[in-house]
Amino acid sequence: MEWKKNILATVDQHGTGKPPMFGDYEAQRHWMEITFHLPPHKWYFNGTDNNLLYWGLDYPPLTAYHSWLCGVVANKINPSWVALKDSHGHESYTHKLFMRYTVLLADVAIFFPAVILFFIQQRLQSQEKVKLSLVVLLYPGFLLIDHGHFQYNCVSLGLALFGVVWISRGFHSWGSICFSLALNYKQMELYHALPFFCYLLGWCLQKWARLPHLFTIAATVLSTFMVCWLPFLRSKESVLQVVHRVFPLARGLYEDKVANVWCSLSVLIKFKQMFTVDQLVLICLLTTLVLLLPSSVHLLCVPTIRNFRLALVNSSLVFFLFSFHVHEKSILLPALAVSLLVHEHPFWCVWFYIISIFSMLPLFMKDNLVVAAVATTALHCMVCGTCLTLTNRKSDQLWDRVQTVMMKLSIFGAFCLTVASLSLTPPTRYPDLFPVLISVYSCAHFVLFLIVSHILQFQSQTTGIKIKKIQ
Repeated sequence: MEWKKNILATVDQHGTGKPPMFGDYEAQRHWMEITFHLPPHKWYFNGTDNNLLYWGLDYPPLTAYHSWLCGVVANKINPSWVALKDSHGHESYTHKLFMRYTVLLADVAIFFPAVILFFIQQRLQSQEKVKLSLVVLLYPGFLLIDHGHFQYNCVSLGLALFGVVWISRGFHSWGSICFSLALNYKQMELYHALPFFCYLLGWCLQKWARLPHLFTIAATVLSTFMVCWLPFLRSKESVLQVVHRVFPLARGLYEDKVANVWCSLSVLIKFKQMFTVDQLVLICLLTTLVLLLPSSVHLLCVPTIRNFRLALVNSSLVFFLFSFHVHEKSILLPALAVSLLVHEHPFWCVWFYIISIFSMLPLFMKDNLVVAAVATTALHCMVCGTCLTLTNRKSDQLWDRVQTVMMKLSIFGAFCLTVASLSLTPPTRYPDLFPVLISVYSCAHFVLFLIVSHILQFQSQTTGIKIKKIQ
């Protein structure tokens, strides 16, 4: 394990040696600096000691508290790592090692236990549980974004997964607390919010005797939010400033060449030229809400655990494809939801895994993570091939062959685009040719996965998945 940690410490993170911003690694370090030296009521406000134009804090309070805790430890080890203003762009080997350890610790403390606990509660053989856990934990997206691009996505993903685990076992209040914490760590967990709401509401409305439980859940959620936001409740201005920083509408419709519908359609329709930012926000909001309705209403009417998991996939994919200001790495949210179905639908899950990694190729090229991405993807494919049975022997053999051919052609297309992106120079007139082709190609797949997931949800039985009681 030690050699793996040292290898991680030598990988160049996003923005290495590229002033004046230095990339996402510097953003995480800078938040440790700001939260350690300044009182909470100044964390989200522009000031002489907190220039919001230089990686201003733009995540909810729980991320800020995590940054503060890491900042305290960093200051104990070496104060120069978080020295106010003087530490900008700090990139020493020892500090890089420290930062890698903080990500690994977050994984071991939150994400790993959540994944393992999720599969422990399934009624499967012990060997099967280990295999499925490996498939999810070795998914390259979780590894490359947090340890390469450098973020702490697996904290919010792990908290959300704990929410799924507790709700699946019937501990709705604990599940609500965990998901509320996830939402207060990263606002992108809104991708998963509606299925949590619809499942809990639908479950409570099934019987009159459960209505008091609904108020208990509501009180639990409100209490969790109040505790997380307590330092910022001193004034209306503080609350609004945090909200403004967490939802920065001025950043635009999408980030770089993300594989969603708006970016793909922009090849033909110039949305940014046709509409104002406010109009685009409204269009995205209405489109997302309308497309969320079928899955959400179905879950509300038939609140089973299986429908809950499928609704998580549908909701997160709809958000990724149609919401406002989506980043390439946001595909990790649908990837987590898809991972919950890896035992029931391994074929579609593995296909999704491969395309989701491919969709982030432009980001990996920018971060010099192509070699790591290819290596981890090849390893993950071998793990999936060893641990999973991709075809269902009980299903129609002709349909299995059709699916297999589709998947092979899809992967071959992704392979060709990858080789072209790495080896060919695009025309001067179209410098973003390959990122756009990757975006459109991946988006078409995600639309297909969204349709398949909806079909699976609406075909599901009214009986729920049986969960093993953990002693």
